[in-house]
Amino acid sequence: MCGPAMFPAGPPWPRVRVVQVLWALLAVLLASWRLWAIKDFQECTWQVVLNEFKRVGESGVSDSFFEQEPVDTVSSLFHMLVDSPIDPSEKYLGFPYYLKINYSCEEKPSEDLVRMGHLTGLKPLVLVTFQSPVNFYRWKIEQLQIQMEAAPFRSKEPCMAEEVCSMSWYTPMPIKKGSVVMRVDISSNGLGTFIPDKRFQMNINGFLKRDRDNNIQFTVGEKLFNLMPQYFVGVSSRPLWHTVDQSPVLILGGIPNEKYVLMTDTSFKDFSLVELSIDSCWVGSFYCPHSGFTATIYDTIATESTLFIRQNQLVYYFTGTYTTLYERNRGSGSWVRVLASECIKKLCPVYFHSNGSEYIMALTTGKHEGYVHFGTIRDGQVSFEMLPRQWSVCEQIGVTTCSIIWSEYIAASDDLELLYHIPEFIPEARGLEFLMILGTESYTSTAMAPKGIFCNPYNNLIFIWGNFLLQSSNKENFIYLADFPKELSIKYMARSFHGAVAIVTETEELVYLMNNQKGQLVKRLVPVEQLLMYQQHTSHYDLERKGGYLMLSFIDFCPFSVMRLRSLPRPQRYTRQERYRARPPRVLERSGFHNENSLAIYQGLVYYLLWLHSVYDKPYADPVHDPTWRWWANNKQDQDYYFFLASNWRSAGGVSIEMDSYEKIYNLESAYELPERIFLDKGTEYSFAIFLSAQGRSFRTQAELGTAFQLHSQVDVGVVLADPGCIEASVKQEVLINRNSVLFSITLKDKKLCYDQGISGHHLMETSMTVNVVGSSGLCFQETHLGPHMQGNLMVPVFIGCPPGKRLAFDITYTLEYSRLKNKHYFDCVNVNPEMPCFLFRDIFYPFFLIQDLVTGDSGSFQGSYVLLVVGGGPTLDSLKDYSEDEIYRFNSPLDKTNSLIWTTRTTRTTKDSAFHIMSHESPGIEWLCLENAPCYDNVPQGIFAPEFFFKVLVSNRGVDTSTYCNYQLTFLLHIHGLPLSPKRALFILMVSASVFVGLVIFYIAFCLLWPLVVKGCTMIRWKINNLIASESYYTYASISGISSVPSLRHSRMGSMFSSRMTEDRAEPKEAVERQLMT
Repeated sequence: MCGPAMFPAGPPWPRVRVVQVLWALLAVLLASWRLWAIKDFQECTWQVVLNEFKRVGESGVSDSFFEQEPVDTVSSLFHMLVDSPIDPSEKYLGFPYYLKINYSCEEKPSEDLVRMGHLTGLKPLVLVTFQSPVNFYRWKIEQLQIQMEAAPFRSKEPCMAEEVCSMSWYTPMPIKKGSVVMRVDISSNGLGTFIPDKRFQMNINGFLKRDRDNNIQFTVGEKLFNLMPQYFVGVSSRPLWHTVDQSPVLILGGIPNEKYVLMTDTSFKDFSLVELSIDSCWVGSFYCPHSGFTATIYDTIATESTLFIRQNQLVYYFTGTYTTLYERNRGSGSWVRVLASECIKKLCPVYFHSNGSEYIMALTTGKHEGYVHFGTIRDGQVSFEMLPRQWSVCEQIGVTTCSIIWSEYIAASDDLELLYHIPEFIPEARGLEFLMILGTESYTSTAMAPKGIFCNPYNNLIFIWGNFLLQSSNKENFIYLADFPKELSIKYMARSFHGAVAIVTETEELVYLMNNQKGQLVKRLVPVEQLLMYQQHTSHYDLERKGGYLMLSFIDFCPFSVMRLRSLPRPQRYTRQERYRARPPRVLERSGFHNENSLAIYQGLVYYLLWLHSVYDKPYADPVHDPTWRWWANNKQDQDYYFFLASNWRSAGGVSIEMDSYEKIYNLESAYELPERIFLDKGTEYSFAIFLSAQGRSFRTQAELGTAFQLHSQVDVGVVLADPGCIEASVKQEVLINRNSVLFSITLKDKKLCYDQGISGHHLMETSMTVNVVGSSGLCFQETHLGPHMQGNLMVPVFIGCPPGKRLAFDITYTLEYSRLKNKHYFDCVNVNPEMPCFLFRDIFYPFFLIQDLVTGDSGSFQGSYVLLVVGGGPTLDSLKDYSEDEIYRFNSPLDKTNSLIWTTRTTRTTKDSAFHIMSHESPGIEWLCLENAPCYDNVPQGIFAPEFFFKVLVSNRGVDTSTYCNYQLTFLLHIHGLPLSPKRALFILMVSASVFVGLVIFYIAFCLLWPLVVKGCTMIRWKINNLIASESYYTYASISGISSVPSLRHSRMGSMFSSRMTEDRAEPKEAVERQLMT
């Protein structure tokens, strides 16, 4: 084993030879802590299983994690929650799974313990961390966590007790788009039994499906339930190859003469033995050496979505079904054979993804000896390219035949290159611990037999290994580590990429444990600290005579007794970790137990909280910089009313939702340890302090020229930077003589030299900082309840570039306020859209932008420079189109001569080629032009109001702002109304309008002149008609009457007289009208 001693300047190589490697087909890097507690603490541990939505409360069930779509089973419950601070019109969904949480202690029933913990106030706290996806072109890069409080739930089993017999705690198991690897940390709220924190892997297994009988089965093959011991007799260990932190499912082969592999989605906490469904055909030819056929699966590599295997000289891959990463149809139906015409002798893994893709390398033999097939995996799609592109490696080194035995991928290079020519024989070290290879040293007669190469992208260390070990930090100068026994031969190296490396030699032994005559594979952690402590105690001790007996005493070589970290800044600014908090709704039941409905509501609330997070990245900034602001904005004023209902047990649905229980956390405190990683923007500093209490008397005085005696400590620290040209570190020492201690203040700072500009979270430069207490490597340990912990060596990966979680947003609130102030007015559109206010064309447009930090919650005005371009547009939202590069230049460049400008500004500062204006928050504003050849010129009004236009605006600071590494890019829609018409169209509309107006005037005059004549004519016609009707009626009546009596005659005469009078009366108006016309 080798740890910190792999650094040449460190102490001698620990000569600890672990003869038996207690692994089962798995080489695991040595852990720095043990999983058992010391005697002062009761041995208790958390237990977590996954339960489907419908199986809550059932005992002894554990479900597989492969369902990925949200379930619509909670929306009906939210409709019942009247008088609650939620919007019932919103769509609330749930997740397919719950986390079921219990704990157990030694020799105590678990049910009694959980019940006791609940009664003493114990509540598990669950922290789910979502791993960022590989393809950052499809998904946003972010470090997201959600902290939930578990809810107690009674078991559904029959119980004779009045309250509860058995119970568990439950929380939703959230799923996030783009993430298939999740880490679950369980901790206590500090009440009840002391239970150490524990971490679980909850990864989505995309290689499972349901059959017709609703049973779960593997898609890659058939699961075997009988694990036979003979499968592993005489089997040597094999390395576990996968993309670091990205592979949800791990796979391991190596079982002789069988198509069996071990598969796990819990990092081998549990696993399955699967027989792969491949054809196992043998293709031999004259160019493919025939060494025999076997069914053994030799090389296995796991990536985010795809599994690769090599059987004989054939390579297969299988893509899982991951709807959270890409479309459902991307999953494979069967194993796919690739490189069918090639003879593959080895697969080499690429441990880290880059440029949104994962990679794999296949080494060939036969006709393409000297070439490497470089595979690229993105969104489940696999492609291979043969490298080098021009000539083979054999031709590059000037030989006819050669053989590539290993290949390592370095992200900075895009082609195959030779790294180093190793000597033919092992150098003669002459008692030295390490030796710089210069070409002038003497050599032994033992030939170097290289077997592989290993590169750590964080500290730039490169190892070439075989029956020797070479180390380099700059790819040019190599050091021979002579402390490694040359009689041993390295088989492979297991890597942690944090400084420690585990080496497995060819002489390792595989231990297969038997338990009650049943075969069982065990993943065992090798206790590094214990081995080093035993080695130290067995080689350094004293026997002192005390009276008549000898006393055994051990020498402590650690230079300090206490080591603590102090003055650590709040971590989120540097770790870029976003965290939400969600607590279960309060149940209106005196026992405090939840039911299925309240748990389902908890599911819906957690889902909606994460949904708000996913949709928050929008161009227009909210008045309050927080994703949850819109959720509670209209209900905060009624918070006391909701509290009154809950206090009086009157909340609808039997639950009370507290608005403060669903929030984003911006002020996490440091955990008194260095973070897992830190991100540095341009010129950013990270500072902390190390407090060391010295062993014995470790101080001395030293006289310096021109000064008094200075106090110096023999305890010292050293800082090693992987890229000193990019980052710098300063150490300030403060001696605390009264406490026999030293305080070292360390500051790490970016030097503004090694990075240009990039999108938030993209293409970051990987480096690291290592802090070593001089003389502490392998000698200093701290006793904790988890066992001894190695001290004195701290390593932190550092990412230089634009940190994740920073964005540029359009400050619509201040833009409207400032525009109203400068233009003395503001006119919105007729149809008001509060999400997209309008701006008047003739007004000067003053845009302002915000730099928003989604992690820390900071939001401030963007003070840098930027380029504003109109890259698309249309008169309506449905007619929007993107402009070509030539159109973008013509519509935005002050150099345009085609009369196509959309806008202009009085700002004189331009880009280096004078193509575009450079603007800032102090710019005088934008004046809209819409010249003759611009797309917004001469738009036809859609109604009686002036034309409108939607501009698609791109704002970027790339190449014009030197204050940050961030390439802020913001694209948003701008609604402009009141656009003027073209002169031709305006003249046409004027002519048409004038014509219509003149026509109306003429019509009115004609109407006024002709109206009296019309009235006279109508009156005469009416008189004649009435006269005709009256006379016709008289003759008709007279002819029907015939001979009438005297009375009837009298009546007839009277009627005739009455008719004549009516005729005379009607004639009088006629004569009056004639007299009026004559006058």
